[in-house]
Amino acid sequence: MRRWLLSLSAVALVAGFIETPVASAQQSLDLYIGGAQVRAEDARHSDDVLVQDKTFLDFNVGDFNGATIGGEWLVGLGNMFDAGLGVGFYQHTVPAADRLRAFEKTNAPIVLDLKLRVVPLTATIRFLPLGHRAGIEPYIGAGVGVFAWRYSETGDFVGSDNVTIRHGNFVGSGSNAGPVVLGGVRVPMGPVAVGGEVRYQSAVADLPADQDFTGSKIDLGGFNYLLTFNVRF
Repeated sequence: MRRWLLSLSAVALVAGFIETPVASAQQSLDLYIGGAQVRAEDARHSDDVLVQDKTFLDFNVGDFNGATIGGEWLVGLGNMFDAGLGVGFYQHTVPAADRLRAFEKTNAPIVLDLKLRVVPLTATIRFLPLGHRAGIEPYIGAGVGVFAWRYSETGDFVGSDNVTIRHGNFVGSGSNAGPVVLGGVRVPMGPVAVGGEVRYQSAVADLPADQDFTGSKIDLGGFNYLLTFNVRF
């Protein structure tokens, strides 16, 4: 809770920086689409639910890599800085099968769906070493994010007696805060700029204990590789 409140305070602070110069500063809307790469299995928390699920389910953690979209409102702070407030969206469903057991009479696989959704709300500051009026605009930046998430497992499950098979739906959700680091480049073409960006986020959430997940945590971290479209006004 303390970390979450601290990150919200940082978001509010960036919003305050934006509000002060908004009447005279250069503003733009940055839209992006790209791919989200989740943190690899060997880099995840030992009690991460996907790591624990791998002990008996047939799937790859990399199967959660998928598309992401979003947008960010940017305000220039002088010639060499931008402040931004953004929101994104990622959701991906991965099919999995029990690798140890099957339906006794038909030998059909016992299957279920693993689903993860993350909606990051971010506040960032960017440094543009060549300024806003260069022919090419590289930048680096950092900030904080509040990551609204939902993780679910839906399908057929083997009971604790290793015999009974039942259909179930287990869900965990919440909001967790963490750092955001980014870097990219954009090429202005009149009022529009096209570019690319790499963004890293880090957060680990606790899953509800009453849902009987095999792990107690879900890692929300990873890289985003983005194609950006910036419209200035």
